[in-house]
Amino acid sequence: MRQFPAKRLATGVALAVAAFAAHAEAPYKFSATPGKLPKDVIPLQYAAHLVPNLADNTFLGSESVEIEVLSPTSTIMLNAVNIDIDAATLAGRDIGELKLAPQIDKEQETLSFHLSRPLAPGRYKLALKFRGTINREGRGMFHMQYKAGGVDKKMLATTMEPTDARRMLPTWDEPSFRATFKLTVDVPASFKAYSNTPVEKQEKLEGGLQRIWFGVTPKMPSYLVVLVAGELERLAGKQDGVDIGIVTTEGKLASAAYPLAVTRDVLRYYNNYFGVPYPLAKLDQIAIPGGINGAMENWGGIVYNESALLVDPKTTPDNVRQDTFRVNVHEVAHQWFGNLVTMAWWDNLWLNEGFASWMAAKATDHFHPEWRPFLDGQVNRESVMNQDARKTTHPIQTPVLNESQAASAFDGITYGKGQAFLRMLEAYLGEDQFRKGIRAYIAKHQYSNTTSADLWAALEKASGKPVEKLASDWTTQPGFPVVKVAQVCEGGKRKVTLSQEQFRLDEPAKEQRLWNVPVQVGTVGGKAYYTLLSGASTTVVQGGCDGALVVDPMSVGFFRVQYDQASFAALAAQVPKLPDTTRLKLQADAWGMVMADRMQLDSYLKLVSKYGDEPRLAVWDAILGNLTTLDNLALGEAERPLVRRFIIDLIAPKFAKMGWDEKAGETTEERQLRALMAGTLARAGDPAAIAEGQKRFARYLADPSSVSPSMIGFVLGVAGRYADAATYQAMAARVMQTESTEERNRLGSALAKAQDPALAAHTLQMALSPHLPAQATTWIVPSVAANEHIDQAWAFAVANRDALMKNQDSFGQNRAFGNIVYSSSNPAHADMLETYVKQHFGPEALVDAERVANGIRTRAALKARLWPQLRAALK
Repeated sequence: MRQFPAKRLATGVALAVAAFAAHAEAPYKFSATPGKLPKDVIPLQYAAHLVPNLADNTFLGSESVEIEVLSPTSTIMLNAVNIDIDAATLAGRDIGELKLAPQIDKEQETLSFHLSRPLAPGRYKLALKFRGTINREGRGMFHMQYKAGGVDKKMLATTMEPTDARRMLPTWDEPSFRATFKLTVDVPASFKAYSNTPVEKQEKLEGGLQRIWFGVTPKMPSYLVVLVAGELERLAGKQDGVDIGIVTTEGKLASAAYPLAVTRDVLRYYNNYFGVPYPLAKLDQIAIPGGINGAMENWGGIVYNESALLVDPKTTPDNVRQDTFRVNVHEVAHQWFGNLVTMAWWDNLWLNEGFASWMAAKATDHFHPEWRPFLDGQVNRESVMNQDARKTTHPIQTPVLNESQAASAFDGITYGKGQAFLRMLEAYLGEDQFRKGIRAYIAKHQYSNTTSADLWAALEKASGKPVEKLASDWTTQPGFPVVKVAQVCEGGKRKVTLSQEQFRLDEPAKEQRLWNVPVQVGTVGGKAYYTLLSGASTTVVQGGCDGALVVDPMSVGFFRVQYDQASFAALAAQVPKLPDTTRLKLQADAWGMVMADRMQLDSYLKLVSKYGDEPRLAVWDAILGNLTTLDNLALGEAERPLVRRFIIDLIAPKFAKMGWDEKAGETTEERQLRALMAGTLARAGDPAAIAEGQKRFARYLADPSSVSPSMIGFVLGVAGRYADAATYQAMAARVMQTESTEERNRLGSALAKAQDPALAAHTLQMALSPHLPAQATTWIVPSVAANEHIDQAWAFAVANRDALMKNQDSFGQNRAFGNIVYSSSNPAHADMLETYVKQHFGPEALVDAERVANGIRTRAALKARLWPQLRAALK
């Protein structure tokens, strides 16, 4: 990685963002796509053979790459990192076979060959022999140690996104360089191996090995290549002619039935929605016991941390089952958005991730409307809006200059704001027109790459509306507006004035940004109609003055709504009668107004006091999240008991009606709400809730089945937070013994909650354990920090920096230390973070650190502003 002075990089990025926003993006053109590699040589097909050695965690490789020279050149440049090239030749009709001398640039992560004379346009074969490392962390090819039936086992897997394919194969490792891949691998005879395509042939070798050939893949970017090998089992099914499999380590097939059923259903749904059938012969969903967080959408061979895919029919809680469903439908959506059609460069990553997130919510609502996924989406949107309302935010579509920045692009703006914008756009265009445009986009650009401009063109043609003009506001400039609402009744008609200005939490915006804002205006219980707020203000007229005015009643807009006092009071007066979406948005926007110093805290607390009998889990989740923010701000302050008393008094009446035990006929939502409230009561220090949790934990130790799946998170959370040494040791022993990643994560999360600093120190040491997957160790230190041990966790991380950084994947390299202080409201932590990152990390890491530091300082300012209000409101 080339080093830049921090100030220079920040300035360069700012200028790039400004230039990016100033010019409309062009449709995809290969030659104009950003990237480090020259566009005069392209790969057509890779034929690669790999020989992993799990004894010493190395591998041997060879590959033959059919390339095409598009214009005369004397240099062939591709990507490689941590790979040694033992031999290289180039063959072609007019050149015979040439031996090549490799030149590796470690900082640029490139492999180059310079020829004595230019190559003429045409096709050639590049042959390479090389050696590499099988990593412990999830980068390129990596290994995992795990237990099956009490026996220690070892397996290997890969994860390539965004730029780690070059750690396993020398490749043109940029997304616009699509090619086909044909892999062959030598693995132990006891192993089964999976890749993007089905196994074509297997052959026994000497020394207890076997050779496995896989079929040729479609043309695809290198980051989608996958290889998983180990002592594995597969539960198989069929859907629409596609062979579907759930792959697990031995003994876990009972937990594969649910994801197999989900995969069948969602594949059928997506085939119908997109109008282009899934194009590969098979789709494997592969559960591995570590190595990565979440999942990776490799074409035909999606890899999951097993806790994100497998569902034990007896012990998995409802919320985990729902999470596995959402991850599954997200990753399968990528088989179209991302794999069949790929963003040209990482600045358009949202075309992959925003779309997959949007599609996952849509599919979840189709199959499980009782889960109310769009309400959950509203709650998740709040944290993204808080990030986007600060000066350190970035556009959905943001410049990416190098590999390190590519990894940093995977964040809440790309995923969450991208998803929310698409939901807003779909609602404005209409579901049928939106789907028509998506189908046209997929059909036209399959097996190719795109920019946002290609999508806007398809949607504009399908809908007849000015999509490009509207969409560019939201994707190429950062932030979002607050829509201010004022109304008067004149001559029996209601005149509603809508005005917009940029919404900020940290400091007033220097730019006078405006958006084309599609706004629904209606009345409670009545119809709503769209108007396009395209300037600073507009006025709409309703035929009568009856009914309470409501703006954005379905809460599909990525903007805040600030009502005038009378309009707000009218809505607040009938909270229980409002639709779910309106009820959730009303309190969410009110909290946003408090944070932005546009409303007094007392007004918000009076509003949420009206939600005491609220039936929806998502609404409670949002309210309790906001109140927990107040509680976190109150850490170490004399007013904390007042905050906690307010929380307990708000929850207690509703919880008393629900009771501690499940009732026949209860919905999933009711079970989850009970657990949420119980956990919040215990966290707020309610003695009865703490005692109940500890009593149930004692039963759990004797008989784990005595605690229902819906309450296991509450029980372990209480046990961990208020643990004594004996309780802690009992839980820690189970972390090391369990063969279930789901159980290990649940127990580890509980241990990270321990309030006793001595026990927190033990949890921090787990981050260095060779007996836990590298992926598991990456979240331990931030989790301990987030549970009121920031300084202790920071000191531990500084003392063990090198050991901890070895476990980080490409996404964690720049964020590891920022994640530790992320929850702080102490400005000293912001200064400490920025100083440390400047001293020890590159400039890309500083960009992430500055965003975290800005969040800390914003919370500190919020606390200073709210504390006088808090005392007055709660005393």
